[in-house]
Formats: sequence, C-alpha cells, structure tokens
Amino acid sequence: MLPGADEYDVDVAVSERDVDAALSVTPADVEPADELTFARNVFLPLTTACRYTCTYCTFFDPPGEATLMDDDDVDAVLERGRAAGCTEALFTFGDDPDDRYTEIHRQLDDWGYDDVHEYLAAVCEHTLESGVLPHSNPGDQTKAEMAAVAPYNASMGVMLETTADVDAHAGPRQKSPAQRVRTIDTAGELRVPFTTGILVGVGEGWRARAESLLVIRDLHERHGHVQEVIVQPVVENDRWNGGTPDVDTMRRVTAMARWVLPDEVSVQVPPNLAPVRDLLECGIDDLGGVSPVTDDHINPEYAWPALRELEAIARDADVPLRERLPVHERYLPTEFRHDDFDGTPAPGDDWLDDPVLDALHDDGPASERYRRVYHGDPIVTP
Repeated sequence: MLPGADEYDVDVAVSERDVDAALSVTPADVEPADELTFARNVFLPLTTACRYTCTYCTFFDPPGEATLMDDDDVDAVLERGRAAGCTEALFTFGDDPDDRYTEIHRQLDDWGYDDVHEYLAAVCEHTLESGVLPHSNPGDQTKAEMAAVAPYNASMGVMLETTADVDAHAGPRQKSPAQRVRTIDTAGELRVPFTTGILVGVGEGWRARAESLLVIRDLHERHGHVQEVIVQPVVENDRWNGGTPDVDTMRRVTAMARWVLPDEVSVQVPPNLAPVRDLLECGIDDLGGVSPVTDDHINPEYAWPALRELEAIARDADVPLRERLPVHERYLPTEFRHDDFDGTPAPGDDWLDDPVLDALHDDGPASERYRRVYHGDPIVTP
C-alpha cells in the first residue's frame, strides 16, 4: 500500500506482475515518436515560498526572503510573453506557502485574499483576459482549492515525483506521495487536463520508478485526464550534490514510461535538463514548455534552449516539430484541432470551462495567436 494512503483516502494499487513487466522494458521495446511538440511559455513563480524543504530543490527561499509577485510584476512578464508569441503562462509556487511564511500570509491578507489559492484564481482570471492561457502548478490542493482555480486554467499540473519515501523529502514537513496521488486523482474527478511526472535520481529505486508510472497510468485510466508525463532527472545544483542520472538510466526509465503509459499520453523530457538527443528513440514526443523570455525558475542554472535548438533536435530525429497550446489537442473542442489531427480525442467534451473557451473564441489578437498554434503548420517538416 502507498504510504499515507489511508490518511488521504487514496485508492491505488499496482500488481507485482505489472511492476515486473515494466522493469523488463528496454529502449528496444518502444518506437520513436513520429512528431515532437512544445509550448511557448512564460514562467511566473508567483512566490518562492514553500512549506517543504526538499534537499534537491533550489526553488524555495527561506522565510523572510520570499515575496509575492504583485499585479505589476505579473503584467510585466505577460507583456514580454505576448510580444514573443507565447500562449502559456506557467504559474508555480511551493506547497501552501502561506502555511509557513508569516509575511506571505500577511501580504495576501492586505490584498484581500484568504489564501494563496484564492489569489492564484484571481491572477489566472486576469491572465486569461490579458491574452495568455494559464497553466498552474501550485503543488498539492484540496478539491475545493482546485475547483476554484481550474476554471481559469487551460490545464494544470503537479509532479508526482515518486511513490517512494526518500531521504530527500525527509524533515518535519515531509512531502507525502499519497497526498500527491490524491491531488492527481482530484484533477481527474474535476476533469482538468493534467500534467504530472516522475523525478529520477532522488533516492528512489527502479521498483519505485515502475510503481510511480503505473500509478499514473491507473489514475489516467480512471479519469482520462493525464495529458503528459514528464520524465525529469534531478540535476546538480547549489543544494544537491547527490549526482545526476546517467544516460543509460534515463534511456531505460524513459522507455519504461512510454511502454507503461497509454499511447494518447505524451512522454516529455525537459530539453534543458535531459540529454534529449540520446532519448529520442525511447518514445518521447514532447519537449514541454520552453520560454523565449523567462528563466526556468525551478532550475535557474540550466537555461532553456533557443527555438533553433529545438528545430535542430527535430531535424536530427527526422520528425516534424509542432508548437502546441498548454492544453493538449485531444482535450480541445473539434474546431480547435488541426485538420490532420489523428489522435485519440479525450472522452467527453467538457474539459475546458467557459472562461478558457471564451478566450479561445475571442476575436482579438490573443485568439489569433492561439489559432496560429492550433491551426498552424509544423515549424519543422522532414
């Protein structure tokens, strides 16, 4: 049983047979993707506060140092993103930052918000109106918290990381795998197109990697909501000197992800953190959100590749490179899909709420930018 499953009312179980089958997978057992996709985004760390102190993470700042982005901060980044043709605004912050940081809580109260999730909902509504589609990754959320934020997001996400209890999560505020699973399950219950993933190299073993991917598969099969799974290596940084997974490890775990997950779920590797060219034959089909104007605030030492580098990767693989929106195409209404779309549509037609649909249907410059993406030709054609 997953540690903490009873506390968070989590109902997941994977069979030993499935785990053993996943552990036997090699890159030779999967096929390369016939297309690569990416989203053009801006990265907005709404606050660098977090209730956790994971030993591999450079994102969080200690209490007293973290601040909140205000309206002017957000608007300045969004303006740069619109000018660069971005369609995605990636909002992130640490888990329940106002639970641990007195100054963050006080600032939210001064601005008239009960908590950071209420503030996030307001920021995402404003972002939609300003012409960029929000994709929020705010850590674990209750059902009520997510329900308040989701209508103003094209998609959302949280990294599962691992189902294992690892020392890198240890401490008085230890991250709970079961709580992560509960959040992913909640997203499915609310029909939120969702991104999740595993973190490779934080002390988890091969069995935990297989179990993590199988749990994600089972949650998707329950709800149909997982649009992509990130296979992300932990990388050396100012707080982590425990090593970075080697190429052979990344090849094997990426192939395992592709083999375990249903065909319609994309497998993504971050091109600024992983050796993409060495993983192309392992089934990856997405390069994630890449920003032409903002840093990767989670991994600031690792710069995003320029668009021309993504183009070179696609040419090396001899496959098309296509830009996408933060919500994957199969969750979009039919009129927002490419004419040559041959994927599996997500079950049902109620994945996007009215605020997002209104933004897609609008006649202004933002909707023109969205149409350029969902009706546009590939950036690279073999």
